[in-house]
Amino acid sequence: MHNDFEPVKVLHRTGQWCDGIRQGNVLAYDVNVLPEYRIEGGGTVDRCYLLPDEGVQLTCPVTFGGELAGGWYVDLIELEEVPDGGLIVHDLYVDILVPPRGRRYEILDLDDLAAAVESGAVGSRTATRVLRQTQQFVDRHLFAPEARPHDPWPDFPPATILPLVTAPIG
Repeated sequence: MHNDFEPVKVLHRTGQWCDGIRQGNVLAYDVNVLPEYRIEGGGTVDRCYLLPDEGVQLTCPVTFGGELAGGWYVDLIELEEVPDGGLIVHDLYVDILVPPRGRRYEILDLDDLAAAVESGAVGSRTATRVLRQTQQFVDRHLFAPEARPHDPWPDFPPATILPLVTAPIG
């Protein structure tokens, strides 16, 4: 493993403990795609990227086919460190879908966050942080008011993950 990378273990929402690497405050880990989510001709492993300072996990899912193939899924998350040094990813409901073409994105599952707040599963402080982090991510990486429809994103995928894209894990 490259000297700049520190090994980590990450618990994915599917219940899998995954091998990963950390460089500074950016992490990457590989997770096996569960058989029920695999698509014909698609891969069996997703590489996920964690940006803890931004409260997001990014994945270019191998399960995206058709118009979404090559697109990205961004989860708003928080990380929990466990005593053995592992990290648990907690999904905080809100997601951003970034298709592979064009300059549009979709913010998803705000209704799920609202339901979690109503039920008491998520407190108002956490919900407020998630909403702010969503807006900050969009402003930093996706929004450019002067952009034309086929211009590249301002910083997407985020440049901070690029050293981890091809780095070996495990």
